[in-house]
Amino acid sequence: QVQLAESGGGLAQVGGSLRLSCAASGRGVYAMGWFRQAPGKEREFVAVISRGGMSYYTDSVKGRFAISRDNAKNMVYLQMNSLKPEDTAVYSCAARETFTVATMTESARYVYWGQGTQVTVSS
Repeated sequence: QVQLAESGGGLAQVGGSLRLSCAASGRGVYAMGWFRQAPGKEREFVAVISRGGMSYYTDSVKGRFAISRDNAKNMVYLQMNSLKPEDTAVYSCAARETFTVATMTESARYVYWGQGTQVTVSS
């Protein structure tokens, strides 16, 4: 069993930055991802990082967001820069034991989920 706990959400100005953290407890996992869900919208893939450090992003955050991990501390981070109002959502950390690029955006492939943290970008 793996437990995930996010932190670091909050209110930011347009163009500002926030850093989300995800603490994982329990046995090790292979890939860690971030998803987000805005009010009235479906959950969407944001970024994923493999255990070896390969990272992938959805197009809308490329160049603005950076995912990283510290395997020794069982931590995953999402650095969010140049925030936009459309980045407002609940951000959730997720984990999966197997990883393929072909399925990295599919939330159903992720077995473990955190509770989520609210990110609000205000203009």
